[in-house]
This record gives sequence, structure tokens and C-alpha cells, in this order.
Amino acid sequence: MNDDQKIEGRLHGEQFEPEAPDGLARRVVYVILIAMMMSVAQTVLGVLTVIQLVIILLNKGEPNANLADFGTDLGVWMAKAVRYMSAGSQVKPWPWSELD
Repeated sequence: MNDDQKIEGRLHGEQFEPEAPDGLARRVVYVILIAMMMSVAQTVLGVLTVIQLVIILLNKGEPNANLADFGTDLGVWMAKAVRYMSAGSQVKPWPWSELD
């Protein structure tokens, strides 16, 4: 299984939908909280990008594998957050569900 297939499975694989959707008021609260978390995630992504670029410069083109994996995990989390916020899914992202 290649990396693209793994990411595809994490984004669109089996997710356990809740038995009953959240009420509108509760959903609004979750969306606000997730929006704040997305803002922090964007800042983390910016810092990660700068650090990775410096590492690539210092290592003559070789990126740090751990930072790259973290970036993939962050991207998957952000995708799940966007799906919940846009009502494409009823599954809330971590910390309300598994990080996987």
C-alpha cells in the first residue's frame, strides 16, 4: 500500500457516524471551537513549513521525515475538521474522535 492509498483511507475510510446528529446550538459551539483550533493549526503549519525549509537547506535537499509525517497528520486532521464544519460529515475531529 503506497502513501497516497494510506492517506485516502484515513480521509475517506470507515468513520463511525454518531447515532443522532448534534442539535444546531451544540453544532455551532463545536464549529466555533474547531475554527479556533484550525487557526492554531494554520500557525503550526506555518512554523512547521519554515523549520522544514531550513532543514532542507541544511541537509542538502533532504527533509526531516518526522516533520513530514506530522504535516501529513495535521493535514488529515484539518481535512476532517473542514468536513465537519461544512456539514460533509457528522464525525467531529480529534479530540472528540480518534486521531488515527
